[in-house]
Amino acid sequence: MKKAELKFLREIPGIGPSIAQDLHDLGIRKTADLKRNNPEKMYFNLCRKRGQPIDRCMLYVFRCAVYYASTKKPKSSKLLWWNWKD
Repeated sequence: MKKAELKFLREIPGIGPSIAQDLHDLGIRKTADLKRNNPEKMYFNLCRKRGQPIDRCMLYVFRCAVYYASTKKPKSSKLLWWNWKD
């Protein structure tokens, strides 16, 4: 089951194998799970879970993923994580 969940998460723009695992570790199992999440809280929870600061780019990836999950017709330019920088 976990393998299938990770594969499904990798269908989200900007999500590769390691970030799919990070999402899974945060309790995200499918795209719809992202709708209920706050990217900033996800980022800080992951830093806490890993016991160290994580590159801020992860926050941008989370912002992009939550946008993708929460938007019926997402703009293609907003599906690039680097467009979510502060």
